[in-house]
Amino acid sequence: MPLATISELPSLDQLPNNYLISLDNYSAISLSGEEQTKYLQGQVTCDATQTTDNSLQIGAHCDAKGKVFSVFRLINRLSTHLLLQPKDSLEVSLKELKKFGVFSKVTIEATDHLAFMALVGSDASELLSQHFPQIPDSLNQVVQHNSTTLVYLSSNQGCYLILDEKQSIATLAAQFQLPIYHNAVWNLLEINQGFPLLSKEALNHYVPQMLNLQALNGISFTKGCYLGQETVARMQYLGKNKRALFTLEGKSSSPISPEDTLEKQLGENWRKAGDIIAYYQADNGSCYLQAVLSNDEEASILRLKLQPNSIFELKELPYSLTTESD
Repeated sequence: MPLATISELPSLDQLPNNYLISLDNYSAISLSGEEQTKYLQGQVTCDATQTTDNSLQIGAHCDAKGKVFSVFRLINRLSTHLLLQPKDSLEVSLKELKKFGVFSKVTIEATDHLAFMALVGSDASELLSQHFPQIPDSLNQVVQHNSTTLVYLSSNQGCYLILDEKQSIATLAAQFQLPIYHNAVWNLLEINQGFPLLSKEALNHYVPQMLNLQALNGISFTKGCYLGQETVARMQYLGKNKRALFTLEGKSSSPISPEDTLEKQLGENWRKAGDIIAYYQADNGSCYLQAVLSNDEEASILRLKLQPNSIFELKELPYSLTTESD
């Protein structure tokens, strides 16, 4: 059973000091078996051979043309690799991984038995330490306690993921005695942090650099061959990528349509600036967008095509889009 959540959708400045998020829209793909690491290494952008029981990696799973099926966080849990991601991308990615997995000694499946919850806030580490003898940090980002997996994500947000059996997650949530928000608030945090959120409509449309994976250390350029690697390398070393992921903030009095696009003003005219891949709309009208735009976008005025009166501004990302090879 999903956790009972409050219905409010707050803006960033309305969030309390400490809170939980029920991630019933979140899941993972597990890989286990003798060749789990070898197989995963040939399928994803990150270097799976470098993962340990205490490490966290970001990566993408692409098709042969380098278009992204999913963006995930890779951890180890009880001798298996887990690709943590929203359910929107899991089904397609799982199907593609299984397609080639039949030729390797690896078992690939969805982790339907696990539940996911986020603990966020200025006192998050202290709250966790009241329930667990060791909590993860920037050096050891994953800690295992019996069936409970704790994952450290961010110090500036004070953000942790908690994975466990469904009943155990419900019990732990009750012990924290904190407000529990709907999973949409998780989307708000991911958008604010510039972490790619792929809706079903955005799957298989973008190469990793268009989603800022290189800036998130989600691409290894030294690991060797993997599915889509030729396209990813060409984008990096030949400078062929002209798009990037941006976060925008604005106001809207009407619901945002998933089919909407962003426009920018050129003189007295407006033309398409890019595609929206994720959004969050607070109850007070504040809107947060994640969009793929020109990677040199500096437009001061952007609007929704279907809502011409809306105005959105680019927010500063918490990382740099420039890399050493630029």
